[in-house]
Order: sequence, then C-alpha cells, then structure tokens
Amino acid sequence: MANPVLSAKGVFAPAPQQYVAPQQGLNGYVPQAYNPYAAQAYAAPQPGWQAAPVTERMTFEDVINKTAISLTFLVLVAAAAYVMLPDSLLYPVGLVGGLAAFIAPLVVARSRSASPAGNIVYAIAEGLMLAAFSKIFEMYYPGIIVQGVVGTLMAAGVTLVAYRFGGFRLTSKMQKMVRIGLFAFVGVALLNLVLFFFGVDTGMFPGPTGPVSMLAWIVALVGVGLAVFSLVGDFQYIEAGVAAGAPRSQGWVAAFGLSVTMVWLYVNIIRILSYIRR
Repeated sequence: MANPVLSAKGVFAPAPQQYVAPQQGLNGYVPQAYNPYAAQAYAAPQPGWQAAPVTERMTFEDVINKTAISLTFLVLVAAAAYVMLPDSLLYPVGLVGGLAAFIAPLVVARSRSASPAGNIVYAIAEGLMLAAFSKIFEMYYPGIIVQGVVGTLMAAGVTLVAYRFGGFRLTSKMQKMVRIGLFAFVGVALLNLVLFFFGVDTGMFPGPTGPVSMLAWIVALVGVGLAVFSLVGDFQYIEAGVAAGAPRSQGWVAAFGLSVTMVWLYVNIIRILSYIRR
C-alpha cells in the first residue's frame, strides 16, 4: 500500500521461532518415548521447531496509545516552535524540517524498526516543519490552523469508522494504484521544488498568496485522496500485523506510519482551505 513505512516487507513479521531440544532422561532416553502412559503434565517437549513464547504482542490499543504519544509530542514541538520561531526563519526552518521529515520515513522503512527515541527525533523535525508551514498560512488566513486540525481529525475519524464498521478496504488493484500515485505525487513535488529554486513556477503548489489554478486544485484534492487511502492502507497493515502476532515493539513502527499519514493529510487540507479563502 502507499505508506512506505508500513508497506515495507517484513515490518510486522511474527515473532521468530526457536528450536526446542528433547529432554534427556537416564542413559539418554527421552522419558515420554519409553513411557507412553506418562501424565501429560510431565511429558517432555518434542524435538523440533516450535513457536517461541511471546508474552507481549502488538495490539490495536497499544498502537493507538503509541500513536497518541507520538502525535502529542509532535504537536507540543510544533506549538513551541510556532511561538519561538521568528518570521525571518520560517521558510528556511520549514524547508530543512520538511527534508528531514521526508528522509525519516525512508530510513524507518529500510530498517523496518522504530523506537520511542526515533519517533521523538521525527517529531522534532516534523514539528519544526509544521510550525513554519502553519505560521506562514496563519499570517495570511487567521484561524486556518484550527480549521485544518478539525478537518484532519474529521477526515481521519470518518475513515476509521468506514474501515471498522463499513468494511471499507483496499483491493490489491487499488493498493497498486495508490502506491503508484504516491510515488508520482512525491516525485512531482520534489521536481516542483527544484524548479522553484530556478525561478520556474509550475502553478501546482502555489504559495500562500499566489493565484490558484485548476491544476493546483486537482493536485491538492489528489493529495487529500491519497492521504485518506494511505490511512486505510495503514489500518489494514496494522490489522494484519496484530493477526500475525507481531511483537509489541513494532507498535512504534505503526505509530510512526500513522503519524506520517496524519501530517500529510493535515498539510493538504491546509492547502485546500487556503484556496477556498482566497
């Protein structure tokens, strides 16, 4: 599916298995082998590969809690940076934070692991980007941050209800379409950024005061659509990980992936709201 963090192969692999050797009795005999009438409570374990006992597995509740922790820290960092950042540093900080936040998911997807410390580092980078991005748009459109947060929560809530109670799922064909759409969207955004530095304005990602073309509307709506479908894909991967018995530590990977999708959804909703208010 779309999210590179959760779609990486082997992210939610079940706990590894271990080899259990037979217990030896006197003279090398296995007790259960020569005493078929032994009570089951005293039976020796059979040799071979058996599942290692896992006491802590990933659960939906644990993923929700870890996601709440990650998003709360991200919001706190963004709020602090929003207050402390001077206007002269908004664009440089937003660019550096955005690039760091873009690289972080690729690193997590490659390593297939995340930790509380890693989520904190990501939250700092993403929080700086969000603070700069939000403050720039708030300067021109007062109240847009509150509207964007409410819109993001509503979109995520409706998506979750449709998933849990409406049976909304992505088919394999839809998964491929979302994946292709995501990479195409990211590629176009990076190309647009490079062209912007050379003075070329494609009109696909207008600034907070620039004219809004039909192409900009299409790109923003596609971005929101991809974010929503990515959120559904995240839910499916997490559900599969829980069913497979993934270790509890992988809950941080799930939380990281959901945080990435939620931030992407917020950014695109802010863009659409700014277009409407122009």
